[in-house]
Amino acid sequence: MSLDKVHFRHCLLYEFKLGHTATEAHDNLCAVFGEDIPSERQCQNWFKKFRDGDFSIEDEPRPGRPIELDLDAFLDLLRNERRLSTREMARTLGCSQPTIVHYLKEFDFVQKYGYWIPHKLTEIQKEQRVTICNSLLSRRSDKEWIKQIVTGDEKWVLYINYTRKRQWVLSDETPEPDVRSEPHAKKVMLSVFWDYKGILWYELLPTGTTVNAVLYCTQIDKLAGALKTKRPERSRVLLLHDNAKPHTTKLSRQKIEELGWEVLPHAPYSPNLTPSDFHLFRALSNFLKEKHFNNLDHLKNDIQTFFESKTPEFYAEGILQLPQRWEMVLDSDGEYIID
Repeated sequence: MSLDKVHFRHCLLYEFKLGHTATEAHDNLCAVFGEDIPSERQCQNWFKKFRDGDFSIEDEPRPGRPIELDLDAFLDLLRNERRLSTREMARTLGCSQPTIVHYLKEFDFVQKYGYWIPHKLTEIQKEQRVTICNSLLSRRSDKEWIKQIVTGDEKWVLYINYTRKRQWVLSDETPEPDVRSEPHAKKVMLSVFWDYKGILWYELLPTGTTVNAVLYCTQIDKLAGALKTKRPERSRVLLLHDNAKPHTTKLSRQKIEELGWEVLPHAPYSPNLTPSDFHLFRALSNFLKEKHFNNLDHLKNDIQTFFESKTPEFYAEGILQLPQRWEMVLDSDGEYIID
C-alpha cells in the first residue's frame, strides 16, 4: 500500500466525519487533487466500511492476494528455527507457502541433516585422538594388517523408527549439529561382531538384559567359536572395540588375553573411528528408517535380512577406510570427522 492511498483514505474518513456523502467526498477530493484520486466507486466502498463501524484505513488480506514478506523476519526465522517446514514458516510469517518456497530458492536455501556430535572434545581428548591415530598409522606401511581387524559394538534398535528433521541452510553452509535424543522406550539391544568379509556373530539381547563384564566375556567366547568356524585360516585377531566399561574391565581383558588377541587402542568419545558406528550402524539405521515393528520376531527377521543383503565389498569398505579416517584426525588436530 502506497503513501498516496493512506493519504486519500484519511481524507475520506475526514469527509465521512463531516457528514458528507461518498459522492460529495469524491468531488471535494477532485477539486483539490485533480483526477489522480480514488474513483467514486472506491469512495463509496470506503464509506460503507465507515458506516459499518470499521474505521481502519489498511487493506485487509483476501484470498488470492499476494502478501508481501518481511524479509528481515524471514531470515531471522531461518536463523533461529532451522527445522521448520514451509507450512510452519508460512503460518508464522502470515504468508502463503508458495511465497516461502519462492524466497527459499531466491536466497539459495536448501535442507540438510545436521551431523551427530556425541561429545564436546577437550584439548586433552583431541591430543589423545591424534596420538592414537598416529600410532595406528605407523604400524605397517602396507596396511594389509587392517584385514586382521575384528570389530564389534552394541546398538539400541527401536521398534518404532522416527526420522530426524532436516535444516534450512544456505547451499554452502554446514547445518547445526543434532543432539542425539533418547531412544524410544520400546527397544532391544543388538550386539554384533564383524570383519572385512562380513558378519561373524550377533545377537539381540533379551529385554531387561544389560551388557556387563560377565556377559561380554560370554560374547567373546561365542565370537571365538564363530571365528574358528567362519575364518579357520585366520591366525591373528586384532580386536577393535570402544572404551565402554564392560569392554575394559579386568575380567574382559583377561578373557581377551587368554585367547591371544591384541586389542587396538581406541580414543575416548570417538565413535567416528569405530566402523560399527560410522559404517554398519549408519546403514542399518537407514534400512530401518520409518519402519514400525509389532514384535521381536519381525524385528529379528528384518535385521537378518539387512545383514544378508550386504555384499563382502560393503563390509570391506567399512574396515579398509580406517587409515583414511586416522589421517583425517591428524589433519584436523583431533577434531571430529564430519561426514
